[in-house]
Amino acid sequence: MRYSNVCIEAFAHSLPDEVLTTEALETMLLPLYSRLKLPEGRLELLTGIRERRLWPRDRTPGEQSVETARQLFERSGIDPNRVGALIHGSVCRDYLEPATACGVHHALGLPRNCAVFDISNACLGILSGVIQIANMIELGQIEAGIVVGTESSRSLLEATVRHLNTDLSIDRKSVKSAFASLTIGSGSAAVLLTSTVISRTGHRLLGGAVSAQTEHCALCRSETDQSGGDAMNPLMQTDSETLMQEGVRAAAAAFEPFLSEVGWSRSDIDRTFCHQVGKAHQQLLFESLELPPEINFSTLEYLGNTGSAALPTAASIGIEQGFTKPGDRIALLGIGSGINVVMLGVQI
Repeated sequence: MRYSNVCIEAFAHSLPDEVLTTEALETMLLPLYSRLKLPEGRLELLTGIRERRLWPRDRTPGEQSVETARQLFERSGIDPNRVGALIHGSVCRDYLEPATACGVHHALGLPRNCAVFDISNACLGILSGVIQIANMIELGQIEAGIVVGTESSRSLLEATVRHLNTDLSIDRKSVKSAFASLTIGSGSAAVLLTSTVISRTGHRLLGGAVSAQTEHCALCRSETDQSGGDAMNPLMQTDSETLMQEGVRAAAAAFEPFLSEVGWSRSDIDRTFCHQVGKAHQQLLFESLELPPEINFSTLEYLGNTGSAALPTAASIGIEQGFTKPGDRIALLGIGSGINVVMLGVQI
């Protein structure tokens, strides 16, 4: 996968005001902790996540995605009439149909000749959308496109807490399958891609690689398909340890093809933005890829795992805080349940 005419022009993000600390979450789980005699503080100790955020109850994913996309326009100065595609890529969406992207497109007042659709690919939805937009630009079909998504963790967290506190069949072994659900946070992110002809930044998307290790598709599963909002009360079952091991193994298998596609060696990579899961996953990933951990920008400590929004949010915050500089070679390293891997290289 190589591109010669595509730029990642801008990232944008927005975060909820409401903060839920891991300490407060464990307090909510006091009935479970007391019954199973679980030590307080273990959740933050194991994950490195001290807090996550929650959107207001009446805030839909689409409404927040509109606000994040508007930030993208402000940052980039792009004329909305030049946007030829809009993709909504988060796990959370407003309805089963129509596509959440439809409402976002309408609220933003984008052109009628704009391709509008959703992509669902677990934690890789936004990154998968980036590839689709990049392909359309490279083919000359459009000159600019937006990928946006908003993840909301409130319903999952509240449903998980209720389940863990009331299901007396849960023991110290079976509680582990709900562990990953307690790491989930809320966030919103957007990415603008343009052709090199109209780019103001010249931040080239060089290419990348994908890998599908779908024999592991049962390691992380939600309940059957449901709509978003207050009606959604999902539960997830996750084999966290196996998912971490197999996910990192899948990433390691994809890394050499990625380097080959973009023409880099390991030492060429100046900065990385990764999917944010937990400190153990992050440490194992960088050990396996033989990369120095200090080149990565981490947000998991105060945002938790924000699903598809995690990687682009980290990129948006990192760039905003001066973590990157002109000339940097940046690796976007995405791993999602399924297991799927997407790795992209950007030259700024």
